[in-house]
Amino acid sequence: MKVLQAYRFALDLTPGQERAVLANAGAARVAYNWALARVKAVMDQRAAERSYGVPEELLTPTVGWSLAKLRKAWNQAKPDVAPWWPECSKEAFNTGLDALARGLKNWSDSRAGKRAGPRVGFPRFKSRRRSTPSVRFTTGAIRVEADRKHVVLPRLGRLKLHESARKLARRLEAGTARILSATVRRDGGRWHVAFTVEVQRAERTPTRLQAVVGVDVGITHLAVLSTGKMVPNPRHLDDAARRMRRLARQMSRRVGPDRRTGQQPSQRWERARRQAARAHARVANLRRDGLHKLTTRLARKYGTIVVEDLNVAGMLRNRRLARRVADAGFGEIRRQVTYKIEWNGGHLVVADRWYPSSKTCSACGTVKAKLTLSARTYKCTTCGLVLDRDLNAARNLAAIAREATTAGSGPVAGRGADRKTRPGGPVAVKRQPGITHVVGKTGTVPPSGGTADRVLARAH
Repeated sequence: MKVLQAYRFALDLTPGQERAVLANAGAARVAYNWALARVKAVMDQRAAERSYGVPEELLTPTVGWSLAKLRKAWNQAKPDVAPWWPECSKEAFNTGLDALARGLKNWSDSRAGKRAGPRVGFPRFKSRRRSTPSVRFTTGAIRVEADRKHVVLPRLGRLKLHESARKLARRLEAGTARILSATVRRDGGRWHVAFTVEVQRAERTPTRLQAVVGVDVGITHLAVLSTGKMVPNPRHLDDAARRMRRLARQMSRRVGPDRRTGQQPSQRWERARRQAARAHARVANLRRDGLHKLTTRLARKYGTIVVEDLNVAGMLRNRRLARRVADAGFGEIRRQVTYKIEWNGGHLVVADRWYPSSKTCSACGTVKAKLTLSARTYKCTTCGLVLDRDLNAARNLAAIAREATTAGSGPVAGRGADRKTRPGGPVAVKRQPGITHVVGKTGTVPPSGGTADRVLARAH
């Protein structure tokens, strides 16, 4: 199975190498801003002409937004716009033009309704101070040295790695991987190189192929499994909050930049900013490491994983929960499980966003009309079940896997819900390679009693 996979390594650059990387990243920003100004000027001119009643056929000709057309226009204008262009790699200018071409296409598709998700705004100019320095190389000498401690990139030469690249080097030596591109980027005060690699992965199967596990993510516990295991939420942001507040106060008390007066930041302000950036980067790295370990463990162990289609963007609009939800990384868990379950030969079942997993009794199938967020223990008034709220939801998620796998291509009798959460309702199944989406619909079909117990008996 061929997949696209990224390998990311930290770099130890010399001052001269850092200046060279910054020069190429600045060239990418210059090309991006020049092309954006050109496109915006033509659009504004056409809008002004329309306001004066100029016919469409007499308007200023449009400019192409594709990468090829932007690159052609840049090559014609670069001797005047950037007379220093021979000092930088051509891939640097291509990086900025490609970013603009993708941004304009996303904006156009979003306006036309061709792009799913939230509305995409028009691209904005990149600031030298606020934008993240980044440059991408797709052609030229891109390789990992034999000592696995150095990489070679076009125009930048031989760069030292902070860590060993043995995982990537072994695949390259075995002929099961091919480097497509390399991106150098500065995150949290440290430079990293990320390789986009086409990897030939061996076929794998989970250790418990027939096992089904429901995963309910939360804030009190990062993940609660239908097996009864509860993964604690490490809350990295809370642990580092005191230090981050202190560093933010230090930075605010020192002389920073001011665009209105042209004031340059002091060295003490720059030092405080770097310390604050490293603190934020450490929290992000700890969170990323924990989520990768959790999702890898689940994908390698269970043959079928059931998760919910959560509205994470909506949760982040809740001012009381936004910081906790962002620190837990709900969306990242779903993203990682989706591709890792495919790599390991398992199957992913995605429950509908309106499926009442928390309100449904996992023993008898009774659905409560209301269940407050403060009620952390589920108490069924029909069968008397008393169970942790999140564990009850995880068991309900595991129960619908049986209905999804036996549904075939049409709706099956099961428990579902819409925005108003009424008892019962058919569950439609939409299948994709490796993923099953269980879509709840309105209806009055009573819940099938005992289904959860039978499924959990097979899963455990």
